[in-house]
Amino acid sequence: MSESAVLPFHMRRTAFDPVPELAELRDTDGVRRMQTPFGELWLVTRYAEVRSVLSDPARFPIIDTPIEQSADLSAEDLARFRAGNLLAHDPPEHSRLRRMLTPEFTVRRMRRLVPRVTEIVEDRLDAMERLGPPVDLVTEFALPIPSLVICELLGVPYSDRNEFHERSSRILDLSIPLDERLALREESRDYMSTLVARARVEPGDDLLGMLVREHGDELTMEELTGIGHLLLVAGHETTSNMLALGTLALLRHPEQAELLAKEPERVEDAVEELLRWLSIVHSGTHKRAAADTELSGHTIRAGERVVCVLPAANRDPALLSGPEKLDITRESTGHVAFGHGVHHCLGAPLARMEMRAAFPALLRRFPGLRPVGEPKFRVFSIVYGLDEFKVAW
Repeated sequence: MSESAVLPFHMRRTAFDPVPELAELRDTDGVRRMQTPFGELWLVTRYAEVRSVLSDPARFPIIDTPIEQSADLSAEDLARFRAGNLLAHDPPEHSRLRRMLTPEFTVRRMRRLVPRVTEIVEDRLDAMERLGPPVDLVTEFALPIPSLVICELLGVPYSDRNEFHERSSRILDLSIPLDERLALREESRDYMSTLVARARVEPGDDLLGMLVREHGDELTMEELTGIGHLLLVAGHETTSNMLALGTLALLRHPEQAELLAKEPERVEDAVEELLRWLSIVHSGTHKRAAADTELSGHTIRAGERVVCVLPAANRDPALLSGPEKLDITRESTGHVAFGHGVHHCLGAPLARMEMRAAFPALLRRFPGLRPVGEPKFRVFSIVYGLDEFKVAW
């Protein structure tokens, strides 16, 4: 860990919960300017204001990620890192890239994957059973399921999983020195570029092959690499941490786990509640004010940077009653765990489908599932979750 690593205020948690100071900020100022490791930022914490910022790219355009803001990168390097990355662009460039991918992530297309995802889940449960307790739920269940799914979707060899798991988790870890994280991202993009080059020669039936066949004249090599890199990292990092952290949340609320095991038809509402309550992505994309503007009675000057704090917004009393309580009987609340507006998570239908398959199957197979020892939380990660979570049954 870097000796200079400081955890940004908006990423601070106590187990599942944002620190009390974040709730205090939301319930008093709502918006506050703070000094952070990324420089001076306006933190936006209320649900209504978060949705307002995320839905208005003209008023709050996207800016470079913290890793790019902190690094001394040339204009050429910045352009290469941004190429194909949907999170680095607003419309119209974002719209151009997203329209090529949206058909592959529709709810209807995801339904076709249900049998294969169900098979993958059952295979992992069989593997856990063969190993016998205790097992690390992260390495044996939560991480392999979305990794194998995204590998099959993209056309990435699953045999390479250990390397890209390690790289992506370190890229997202703010305690790792910046130069090391930049080098890891370069390695990660180089890896994806070799897969893209292969797909351009012989496109398969996977998503990379589809992009080459149907949009090869519209997308540069760098854009194809950027798209593939984003989908590979986001496609396994987010869902794997939701599966691990969500299971821990259920086991620490045994009445909720028991209800879901007894009534698996509740899984859709359960997944939405876990997404809201855990909010594993700390913030939306970093923004700046295009012109002087007001939020919650505060004037944000043109050019000043803005970050939306999703865990605080998803526990806003203005959104729902009893927001601090995990309650899988709630109907969907319109949470912002997947973001909002043009940058609403492209892979949300896939993530939901994987979780709906995995949680009930795990509880059904191991009704006596219980934690062993203390889990290791990913405190400094841009995607919150668990590094280790041992269970027995």
